[in-house]
Amino acid sequence: MKILVINNQLEEKHLAYIKTTADSLGATVHFYTSDADIPQSDYDADIIYGFAPAIVKTSKTLKWLCVPWAGVDSLMAPDYFANEDCLLTNSAGAYGVSIAEHMIATSLVMMRRLNEFMEETRNGQWLKPRAQKSLKDCRITVLGTGDIGTTFAKRAAAFEPACIVGVCRSGKSSEAVYNKVLPVSELDSILPQTELLAMSLPSTPETKGILSRERMALLPEGAYIVNVGRGSAIDEDALADNLVSGHIAGAALDVFQTEPLPSSSRLWKTKNLLITPHVAGNMTLAHTRNKNVQMFIEDLHNFAEGKPLHYLVDRKLGY
Repeated sequence: MKILVINNQLEEKHLAYIKTTADSLGATVHFYTSDADIPQSDYDADIIYGFAPAIVKTSKTLKWLCVPWAGVDSLMAPDYFANEDCLLTNSAGAYGVSIAEHMIATSLVMMRRLNEFMEETRNGQWLKPRAQKSLKDCRITVLGTGDIGTTFAKRAAAFEPACIVGVCRSGKSSEAVYNKVLPVSELDSILPQTELLAMSLPSTPETKGILSRERMALLPEGAYIVNVGRGSAIDEDALADNLVSGHIAGAALDVFQTEPLPSSSRLWKTKNLLITPHVAGNMTLAHTRNKNVQMFIEDLHNFAEGKPLHYLVDRKLGY
């Protein structure tokens, strides 16, 4: 069994952990920092932890691809895998802490108007206090109740919001943090009661354009939006219009329909919009790196023992 690990963010301890585990399973492992460094002689790998599109698209013998990120929409195209039976796992579950902290941070920046204060003080201005809002007593709707959305909800709960409502495909969740959980079909009913809309959806045909111009109009005057899922979920032009009019008090976007965000995009100059360049997740936190590797090791044992992979992606659902 040959394993390729392609990642330039792992630490020596992670590489040693993977090597020790591979040795114990009778496997060989080769480490690369870029898929461009992989020689043709290693294109016969059984397992890839990382990403090597040239191998995925040509190898008939690749048995398992484990990508170290959560979103896999780019891999859902028909015939993307040369071996249609190749298993696909992702690392959804490793990024909850990092992205949830980002969501809390950007929510507070907007609601406490810290972005305005920082800009003014940078220009040498000392202005009077102004009205602010709080997560306390806030009515929060979490659109997407997976690991990221629920990790955010658990942290937001510490601020004593009025309620936290989850919205997801099934309309069900075992997490006690939600006051109630609704199916996506009832999204329109909760938007008029939503002061902070936290979005962490994967990209699927059902989620594209889910926050449309019509749905933004359902939000109450002065609502806030945070999106860390996929940019395809939001009508960006409608969002810009609503920010300019003031109907939406603020929005924080870490993901966009086109990335990098084009220099010509009107979003760059839209007021009350916080833009971050898809940095809420990634493997920048030690916790994330540790969790990511641990998840791969867990499924490596499952694979070697012929057991079902725990983090298997359902290709019909796209996550």
